[in-house]
Amino acid sequence: MAGSGSTTIEVDGLEKRYGDREVLRGVSFSVRQGEIFGVLGPNGAGKTTTVEIIEGLRRQDGGTVRVLGLDPWADRRTLTPQLGVQLQESELPARMTVDEALALQAAFYDAPVDTAALRDELGLTEVRRTRFGKLSGGQRQRLSLALALVGDPRIAVLDELTTGVDPHGRRDVWDLVERIRERGVTILLVTHLLEEAERLCDRVAVLDAGRVVALDTPAGLVRAAEGTSTIRFRPSAAIDDALLTAIPEVATVTHAGPTVRVTGKGELVHAVVAVLARHQIVAQDLRIEQATLDDAYLSLTRSPAPEPTGAGETTPQAQAQVEGSTADDETRRS
Repeated sequence: MAGSGSTTIEVDGLEKRYGDREVLRGVSFSVRQGEIFGVLGPNGAGKTTTVEIIEGLRRQDGGTVRVLGLDPWADRRTLTPQLGVQLQESELPARMTVDEALALQAAFYDAPVDTAALRDELGLTEVRRTRFGKLSGGQRQRLSLALALVGDPRIAVLDELTTGVDPHGRRDVWDLVERIRERGVTILLVTHLLEEAERLCDRVAVLDAGRVVALDTPAGLVRAAEGTSTIRFRPSAAIDDALLTAIPEVATVTHAGPTVRVTGKGELVHAVVAVLARHQIVAQDLRIEQATLDDAYLSLTRSPAPEPTGAGETTPQAQAQVEGSTADDETRRS
């Protein structure tokens, strides 16, 4: 159930530039208390930059951000203890055990949670003495979640939560996230996985080229895409995509092995089949599909649906290091 309480994160007209490159162009959204809010978009859309500004690791060039009523940059000493951050890639010393990692993290907080209880809740008790280098991908993600929650945060920021986790482990992690929300924690989830967003998120902001192009529930995004038709078929002969993209009714053309996937509006099936017939090509195994979140995503962004293991957008490293190091230094001094 979507959070219905007060607003915990308010982003208004956020702008960020690296030299002449505009990374964020007026990004705005709000996150309610107790909500799982997704940030979705292709590489380079501005997801990571947005979240790092929310965390107080970068300073915006324009617009305002308030997290729990605080300015993340100016008030990061006060805000940091109230945020739990699970990074896209978390690395610990290979010889450090699960219990040692939890104890070390707990030492940074005045009032940490009971780490033994947290370890049990996240299914880490059996590997409590296992070294980090020996943990599976799913176990590492569980530990990363645990470390983000040790300080009993009001907000958890989860970045590419299930990267490198097998499908079975991915569903286990999703169950954990839903249990974390039941504890009253607001969750900001950055993901490349459309299935993950559909399964977990109450609402989703879709970013593309530094702008929010849609903000709705996953179901609402799908309803908006229901005017879009999707067909799949295997052409009986090689086909030039230009034949299909030239059809007025066609929006996108993608391939998965020998199968061609076409989305569009209006009399899409008739238009595609007619063009194929004029070129003596038969649409074999033709299927017509219902609209999905994938269709909504494709219609909203200029990029193909992201790969499950994709990384966050690339930003100029020098700027990231200067701002990130400054924020980290200030946090350590607090």
